[in-house]
Amino acid sequence: MLAYIDRIREISKRLIEEETVEMVIGFRKGTIPMMNEPFYAKTPQEVDQFVWDSNCGINLANYLTDRKEKIGIVAKGCDSRNIVNHVIENKIKREQLFIIGVPCKGMIDKRAIAAMFEGEITQVSEEADIVIVTGAGFDKTIEKKEVLQDNCATCVHRNPVLYDELVSDPVEEQPDGDRYETVRQIEAMTSEEKWKYFDDLLSPCIRCYACRNSCPLCYCPTCFVDESRPQWVGKSIDPIDIRTFHLLRAYHCAGRCTDCGACERSCPMGIKLRAFTKKLEKDCLELFDWEAGLSLEIRPLLDNYKPDDPDDFIK
Repeated sequence: MLAYIDRIREISKRLIEEETVEMVIGFRKGTIPMMNEPFYAKTPQEVDQFVWDSNCGINLANYLTDRKEKIGIVAKGCDSRNIVNHVIENKIKREQLFIIGVPCKGMIDKRAIAAMFEGEITQVSEEADIVIVTGAGFDKTIEKKEVLQDNCATCVHRNPVLYDELVSDPVEEQPDGDRYETVRQIEAMTSEEKWKYFDDLLSPCIRCYACRNSCPLCYCPTCFVDESRPQWVGKSIDPIDIRTFHLLRAYHCAGRCTDCGACERSCPMGIKLRAFTKKLEKDCLELFDWEAGLSLEIRPLLDNYKPDDPDDFIK
């Protein structure tokens, strides 16, 4: 990781000094363990605050929407795919960007690690594929693969698909196993079982909209939940309003979601929100051979109607 940090700083400093960009968006160390925060470096001196480790899970493409400057951005695989979405959807121009590509071996799940310890965690560091967790009365090493975020554990696009300069050689991609095992388990349920599953899944929701605000796909000037003429959905925590919000938001991401995990990572209640988007991703791949954000040359799935599109899923 230290080699990554040195290269990110080196490239960023060069871009700013040569006035190739007006700023570089990356990460700096957060104020609490396992929570690095987005940071805009606008001077060569500020570049020294950049860091990189397995706590850089926030999708930085979320900070590009409708910006007018020339921007450098640090991007792992899923970030780069969302940058492709942004360019295709005219939220930013490709020529505005210098993409610093970071081959990624996955981000760690801060909730999974926190659940392993009763006391407060004061420091989390990494050495190769080992995570070292330190706190009041404990100092433990964990294999990184045991505490990866769920989306990272099955990711098959670890390397950036779009970049101007890589900080290292590409990493080996993971084998494409069954990314949709949990989706198939839900599909096999009866209607009653599915209803209960999603009732239980969404019962902790407090309608804070962290999932929406962290998602790089949610850039509408006025979200449907804030419309009043007409009002599409209530603002309460009534179960019907909660279901309506999550179902409609998921469908807005259909054919666009890159499974970056930003929604789950930001949810203060730990809701497994990818249960919705993963089903839509599976259908896009299996029915239309489509994965979002892989190419600037191909229009998104919902832009590309064909008369022979499969319709077996229509009930």
